[in-house]
Order: sequence, then C-alpha cells, then structure tokens
Amino acid sequence: MLLRGRTDGLIHSPIGNAFALLDGHTHARPLLDLSQAAPSFPPPPVVAERVAAVAYEQNSGRYVPQPGLPELRTAMASELTERYPGSIATENVLITAGCNQAFCVVASAITKPGDNLIVALPYYFNHDMWLEVEEVERRYLEPGPNMVPSVDDAAALIDEHTRAILLVSPGNPSGVTLSPELIGAFRDLCVARDIMLVIDETYRSNRGTDAAAHDLYAEPAWTDTVVTLHSFSKDLAIPGYRVGAVVAGTAVVTEALKLIDCVAICAPRIGQEAALAGLLHATEWRAEQAARIHERHQQFKEVMAAKPGGYELVSSGAYFGWVRHPHTDKPAQEVVSDLLKSKDILVIPGTAFTPTDQQMLRFSFANLDEAEIDELARRLSE
Repeated sequence: MLLRGRTDGLIHSPIGNAFALLDGHTHARPLLDLSQAAPSFPPPPVVAERVAAVAYEQNSGRYVPQPGLPELRTAMASELTERYPGSIATENVLITAGCNQAFCVVASAITKPGDNLIVALPYYFNHDMWLEVEEVERRYLEPGPNMVPSVDDAAALIDEHTRAILLVSPGNPSGVTLSPELIGAFRDLCVARDIMLVIDETYRSNRGTDAAAHDLYAEPAWTDTVVTLHSFSKDLAIPGYRVGAVVAGTAVVTEALKLIDCVAICAPRIGQEAALAGLLHATEWRAEQAARIHERHQQFKEVMAAKPGGYELVSSGAYFGWVRHPHTDKPAQEVVSDLLKSKDILVIPGTAFTPTDQQMLRFSFANLDEAEIDELARRLSE
C-alpha cells in the first residue's frame, strides 16, 4: 500500500536521527552527549516516594479527569499566581501529556488548514513539524541582534489568515530569554491585531533569575489573547513521565480537550501525581537544580569564549548553546557526523531548527557535568 498521509515528506525526529548515528559507532573515549536535552540527575526523593506509593493505590491505573487532577491544576494555578503578576484560576490550567502535546492541541484548536502562524526563528522542531502536518503556513520571524525577534518585523507578517505569534522563552535551541517588556510588546501587538500570543515556557525555571518572566496574566482580559505552555520534565527531572500544561482561557481549554480525548484521553496519572508532589514539596530542590544548571551555563560560556576549534557560541541559556561551526564547506549534518566520529561528541544540527542551513549546531550543555564541559572544549580544540 502506498502511504499518502500528511506525514509524507515530513522530517524524522532530529533526536532519533542523532541517536541513529550511534549505531555501529565505536567510541574511542567516553561519549559527550549534547543531543537531547534531559536532566542528568534523578527526580527529587519526595517525587520518587510518591510514585512508589501511588503504584500500590487502588486507583493508580485508572483514568483521571480529562483536564487533569484537580489538585495538580490548582497547585499549578497557585504557583503561577505566586510567581507572576495577576491571577490564574484552576479552570485556566489544562494538564497534558508533556509540553509537546500542549502545543499540538493548542495549535490545532486555534487554526485550520490554510491559516498561518508567525514562528520566531530558530524554532523548536516539533512545533514546526506539527504545523506542517496540520497544513498551517509558518511565517518565519528572523531574529535581530542578540537573537531577539522584533515586534515590528512580526507586525509586517500578519494578514487576515494569521492566528497567532509563537515564541519560546527561554529559547530552544537559542537559549535566549526574552525580556518581560518585549513579551508585553508582543502581547500588545496581538491584542491590536486580534490574534493569539502563544509562549512555550518549558525552561522558565532556567532563566537565571527569580523575577517574573512576564506580566501577561496581570491584564484583566489576558484569557482573550494569551496562551502559555509549560513542562514539568526539566523542573522535576521526569521527562519520561510525560506531563505538561496549557494555561489559557476556558474557550481554548475546552477546544483543546476535544483533541486530548482523541489522542490520549488524559495525561498519565503517574506523571500527574509526580508533578503534584514536586510542586507541593520540592520547591527548594527545584531551586537548587536550577542554580546548578545556571552554574553549568556560566562554565560553558567561559570555555566557549575562546572559540575552541573555531566553534563560536552565538547565544546560550537554559539548557542550550547555539553554536556556529567553522566548516563553511560542509553541511551541518556532515559536521555532526564528523564530530561524533573524530571527537565522540554528539550534537544536533542547526537545520533541525531553521528552514535553511545557517552553519549552526545545538549543544545541550546541561547534559554534562563540570569535568565534561571542560573536556568538551579540549576536544573541540583538537
């Protein structure tokens, strides 16, 4: 049978492609894996203990209410209300099977084929892939100085088919954190043009500050315009538990629920119980891990400042470094293969995050410990 579905021609997962390079590869020295961003430490003990306890409870394998465990939704709303100006209600929180699902159900709920979204570059590859599957045009917003997008440039891309502007802050892969003032300016543009502002805040705890990331929830009518997407994966070191959240107006939540019912029915109970335990009882632990990642970031910037081997750090933050490689005669994917073969370093090509090859690579430096970050610079310099 000839497959003729929407996935025909869609790229394969860049993460899967990176891991495929390891097949048959013989390591001359320990692998430095900077590919998929994942915490290198286990979850907090209180989370592990709760997961173990839940496994023995009578309802542990049953469905949960479709919008999520009420206690988790309330805890998430309370944390955001505490950390951001404004107020979030429980009804504004929808629990999803990871932040990827959060984006997919929101994007599908607010668009139809033929619509367009303005997508800030470099994009997160799963966002771009899903929009392609849904036959939604991506209008790419090129970054300006310091990898920061311009509100004026975004305004020039809006037409009658535009449904939203999509931002990721801190950025994946750029690591760039957008200022509250700039995010507010994007919100004002969206209000003026009657479109949505969708912000993926997966790495909100890794901004190097406890200050609020924005004041979007402080506007009385924020639910008419703003959707934020969240993940517990990095915060609590539980990426495999697949639990994330949408924070939005009830109209968006209601439409997104229809899609969750078709795809997953509900997010896994075990992940939701883990997230709830972390929100309620691991605040100090989360702060300690965020501080540790911040220290890794500072060390990474220091070792990359000398441009080891000609590799130039263009931007960084959260878990990521956005790096320009020096091999102008080679496509990024070939450079990735060469780094693995010659230096036992595994990274992701920048072509996973941009529509054209811009000579870039993504380094997930937070995967490494202190000694490995130093070793990374040594190997690049060889």
